[in-house]
Amino acid sequence: MLHHFSIAAENPARVAQALAALLNGEVAPFPPHPGSFMALALDDHGTMIEVYPAETELMPGFGAEPVTFSSNAFASPFSSTHVAISVPTSQEEIERVAAREGWRAVRCNRDGYFDVIEVWVENKLMLEFLPPAMAARYVEFMQPQNLQKVLAEMKEAVEV
Repeated sequence: MLHHFSIAAENPARVAQALAALLNGEVAPFPPHPGSFMALALDDHGTMIEVYPAETELMPGFGAEPVTFSSNAFASPFSSTHVAISVPTSQEEIERVAAREGWRAVRCNRDGYFDVIEVWVENKLMLEFLPPAMAARYVEFMQPQNLQKVLAEMKEAVEV
């Protein structure tokens, strides 16, 4: 189970506010790193998204020291990292928040298996949101017995 993850943004407070709206949650400062904020779902799983300033990089500490927050003015605004998040909000609400923020949002079908709504935070970072009906379909698809069938089909298609 995913409990929290972090992203970088040009405007961490605004991004955290928008994400909190999608989670039906709250936003608060993130004390370990000034200028950072948390979007808290306030759910039973402790779901949280930490939003750091864009130039933030996480680096390993030394010895028994924890993570070090570093700054890189030349960090790329794009990343291969993304996440799929089940949210209690509707597709219309997701699109409304994205439009308000000026972010790209598009409903996408993933090879006929399930749908997601791609939301491009600050038009740089993709987060996939799944409203309740989409989340149910995703969870159904990801059940081991269903995945085994798909994996068998994929292996069969590759064999010559």
